[in-house]
Amino acid sequence: MAGAAFLSCSRVSEPGLSEVEKQPAPPALVIDQDAPLLLEEPAGTKKVSVSGTLGTLTENGPCFVCHVNYEAEPLASRHAAANVGCVSCHGPSYAHRNDENNTTPPDIMYPPDKTDAACHKCHASHDVPAAKIVTLWLKRYPHKRDARRIVCTDCHGEHRLKVRTVRWDKETGKLLQSGKDR
Repeated sequence: MAGAAFLSCSRVSEPGLSEVEKQPAPPALVIDQDAPLLLEEPAGTKKVSVSGTLGTLTENGPCFVCHVNYEAEPLASRHAAANVGCVSCHGPSYAHRNDENNTTPPDIMYPPDKTDAACHKCHASHDVPAAKIVTLWLKRYPHKRDARRIVCTDCHGEHRLKVRTVRWDKETGKLLQSGKDR
């Protein structure tokens, strides 16, 4: 076999070995030097995320380890379909991703008064009349009465955690509540 190396271990004849150690070694390991290393996908292979979009799995994958609820969330899915991942809005957040204590905030968070400005960086206009927006918002959030507090994510997606064990001040990143406080 061209390009192959054979490795064999035989200890049967070594003195001082127990009966178990004297058992014949497994067959020789054949290493095909010509075989490609499969550490990376072959060139030209596109990764497909669970939502069927190209190119976003690698970007969103680290986020979905903890935030799996966003994998199928409409707002995240629509952005992923447009090849816009979590880091586009929230920054790479390496410290947040690597914090097993879950006390480091993402690089960028949006308090309600900054949400619309963040959305408007990419979405300059809205195609629904204001009266319809207010009507739908009041239907969706009957406990909220001040229509001046409407933000894009009130209608577009459920981009909030249902159960939150950690809270940060979204302006400063200061830890307000950790899972240990409960």
